[in-house]
Amino acid sequence: MISRVFHGWERRLAAGSDDRVVRGFEWGLEWLGQTDGHGDSSACAHLQRWADEAVASSETFYRLEPCDDYTLAGPLLSFPSAVRTPHASNDTVRARYFPERSAEGKRRAVLVLPQWNADAEGHVGLCRLLNRFRISALRLSLPYHDERMPAELRRADYIVSSNLGRTVVACRQAVLDARRAIAWLSRQGYESIGILGTSLGSCLSMLTAAHEPLVKAAALNHISPYFADVVWNGLSTEHVRRTLEGRIDLDRLRRIWMPISPYPYLERLAGKRVLLVYAAYDLTFPVHLSRFLVSEFQRRGVDHELTVLPCGHYTTGVTPFKWIDGLALCRFLSKSL
Repeated sequence: MISRVFHGWERRLAAGSDDRVVRGFEWGLEWLGQTDGHGDSSACAHLQRWADEAVASSETFYRLEPCDDYTLAGPLLSFPSAVRTPHASNDTVRARYFPERSAEGKRRAVLVLPQWNADAEGHVGLCRLLNRFRISALRLSLPYHDERMPAELRRADYIVSSNLGRTVVACRQAVLDARRAIAWLSRQGYESIGILGTSLGSCLSMLTAAHEPLVKAAALNHISPYFADVVWNGLSTEHVRRTLEGRIDLDRLRRIWMPISPYPYLERLAGKRVLLVYAAYDLTFPVHLSRFLVSEFQRRGVDHELTVLPCGHYTTGVTPFKWIDGLALCRFLSKSL
């Protein structure tokens, strides 16, 4: 009975976002600098080989070039992205800084990555809650969000879409943007740095924590081992699956999107403090995926803590669940940094 109540609530909240656009399928080889694709079978095989190589050499795939061009204007930080895309507005990274003024707060900071399609105010309340715990926060706008969104978009479709190559590039861009933001925090004198991500931001936060030595703790809010499985099975991405079906199956899609999935990199989190959070009635990050990721942490002996929220994905943002979630995240980071 409780499941039916929450699942119905989740579907009603999801239906409120009625501006989703069903876009055409594209292999997106050109986004990856690839040209050896003639027909669907050739393009798919080429992308799978490319993805295998990217996972095997993830240090190279997520390698970061240093940056000295940071601009802080009041609370707003901007700097050039390490990735260049066809959309100029997307290539300047935007972030909002919430410094905690006490001496203790200067030592600790958290980079915050909101969910897919969060507006400019998304997770601002969470940043201010971190300040209450004497932790500074830097809220990052993801690629194709907020001021980074091209004029032709109304939603941040280009970071999760049926263009396979573009999705990989946009998510890699988010990880490199996050690493540059963390480098800026380190330059400000923060000695203990964490990362907090929600939904898509959780996936990107895990990828960042796995490849950024400066990250000491990661609070991962809504979790899955595979990027593709969430898109294929999740409530929020049903419109994307409608385009994918008939052009590619889940197994091949999972392999192509493995470089932007947490699963291959779990051992790289060893030695860091990790909080895994999932919601018991989630239809967007299906619960069986979240539980499988937790079991993989356990099987591989990667230390972690676990919080299970008594709600769904969308209802996490509703009182009282947003307070249960926010306090769990902030308390974990406060004790871990």
